[in-house]
This record gives sequence, C-alpha cells and structure tokens, in this order.
Amino acid sequence: MPRSDRHHRTALRTRAGALAACALLTAGCGAGGEGGERDAAPGAGRVEVVNCGQRVQVASPPGRVVLLKSAAVPALHALGVLGSAVARAGQYPAGYYDAAARAELDAVPLLTDRTDTAGHLRISRETVLAQRPDLVLGEVDGLDRAVLAASGVPLLEEPALCRTGEPASGFEEVYAQVELYGRVFDREERAREVADGLRARVEAVRERVAAARAAGAPRRTAAVLYPTVGGGVTYAYGAGSTAAPQLEAAGLVNAFADVADRVFEVTREELLARDPDVLVLLHGDGEPGPVLEAVTGLPGAGGLTAVREGEVLVQLFNFTEPATPLAVQGLERIAERFTTGTAP
Repeated sequence: MPRSDRHHRTALRTRAGALAACALLTAGCGAGGEGGERDAAPGAGRVEVVNCGQRVQVASPPGRVVLLKSAAVPALHALGVLGSAVARAGQYPAGYYDAAARAELDAVPLLTDRTDTAGHLRISRETVLAQRPDLVLGEVDGLDRAVLAASGVPLLEEPALCRTGEPASGFEEVYAQVELYGRVFDREERAREVADGLRARVEAVRERVAAARAAGAPRRTAAVLYPTVGGGVTYAYGAGSTAAPQLEAAGLVNAFADVADRVFEVTREELLARDPDVLVLLHGDGEPGPVLEAVTGLPGAGGLTAVREGEVLVQLFNFTEPATPLAVQGLERIAERFTTGTAP
C-alpha cells in the first residue's frame, strides 16, 4: 500500500515511546498545532517548534541534515537551504524537480534507495548516525522519532504523515510547514515569500475554476486512487487526505467524500458503483503506462465513465500527498486537465 500510510500506522504505534524520549531533546512535550512556534527561550543557537504534536528543539540553522524522504525537498530548495543536506536515502523521482533542484539534489550523496517488497525504505540507525546529523527529515520504519531521540538527534516530519486522525487542513498546512522550515533554517522572511507565492497560486486556480463554472462548466465527481501495478489492491483517498482539499480547489467533488479515512482499500465493485467522472491515479515512481493499465485493465473498467471518456490523469504520488508545495503543482495540473483547460 502507499508507504506513507504504512508509516502513519507505525507513528501511531510508537507515539507513547516518542513522548517519553522527546524529553532528551526538549524542555517538555505537549500537544500543539501541526505547524510550529518559537519557544520563549529555547536555548542559544536553537529553535523550538511543534511537530506531530511534540515540541522539538533543533540547532538553528542546522548544518548537517539527513533526508529520509523526498517530501521536504521542494520547500528546502525554495528556501535556498537544500545545501545543508549531507546525505539522503530513499527515492527521489526526477519528475518532482526542475533542473536547478535536481542539480542540488544530485550533489547530495545517496546512502541507499533499497526498499523491501512493500516499497518501504530499509536503512539502519548506524548508517544514519554515521553522518553526524543535527536534523533528520522524515521517519521510516524502524527509524522513527523515538529511536533518533535516544541518540540526541531531532527529527521533523511532514504533518500529514504523522497526524493522529484529524482531517487534512488543506493548503494552509502547506504554507505552515514552509514557514516552520523557515524558522528552523533561519530563513523566515524567505519562507513568508514562498508561502505567499504558493497561496497566490492556489487562489489563482480557484479564480480560474470559478470563471469556468460561471461559463457553464459542469461540476464533476472525481476519485483519487493508488493502484497496485501488476495486480492487487487499489487504494482510494477520502475526506482525511490532502486529495480532498485539492479536488475541492480544482472544482471537483470527491466521489469518496463520505469516507472519513485518509486512504483505504476500495473494491472494483465499489469503484464501479460510485462511477466517478474523472480519475487521478497516483504512483511512486516509473512510467505512467503500467499505472493506467492497472485500472483500465480491471474487469468491467470499461463501464467507468472516466475510463470510457478518457478522463484519467496519472501523476506522481507527492503531487497529491502529503501537503507540500508539490501538492500546489498537482492542483494546477488537475485543474488544467479537468476544469479550466487541457494541460499540456
């Protein structure tokens, strides 16, 4: 299944351990917003932010960052701090980045992109600690916040990947996380500029969608799916996902809006019964063709309106999940394809 959801369950299982271990890094732990806030006196050369409901102290600006996921890369590049990364692990599909970001990322040594059969990154604690990080971005199975805290290393995660069940807060979460990174990396003014630019892009989409609706464009239903290439389970995204506010901003109605879960298994029969007008198919890496075939090849798929009319968009996972600047780009793609005009 999508690796981020597997990670979500892992985070829930280790929450109690993380609460105890975070005392090694902070003056105290407590509930808080999914964004961040400065503590009154976090200590010289350090900043305290709230992440995943926990207070985390980080050297500011951090000089040795290890990336265990790709989600933070667009924000770090936009802030001009991707050069702080001394190592990375996992997969970083080229389709996410422009030439400048790709060049920066290529300069960061890759520790491993080895995954298990479910697509989850396999990397040891010793390999990460050998990089002498003062900040790790992204949790993975077996190497979470509690494990790193025991070694005195703080970790930050994208809020959508560590939440405790509340629905995604939409694009405000994107802006807040950019500004959190701005505080951590001492780029607060630049972070506000980046967040304002992202906000303007989302509002521009909303305005174009409103104009299209005023001109008579129909309001259509949509489903965001993560199919298993080669056969297997198909997953759909409900009201608790970033897909929900993304579809809403694009002028589409989530066919699974009545399902509170973030992501869940969906049967072929249920998909046929809901019969969305359009489909957005997500995938982790590789070519889009097999992803499309994983849905169009389902028995009875020809009965789906979206398949019959060719209203299907395949895009990389991070263009919808989690809530990062890439989700803004994904919104633009969805709106252009289905609401405001055909995307190139």
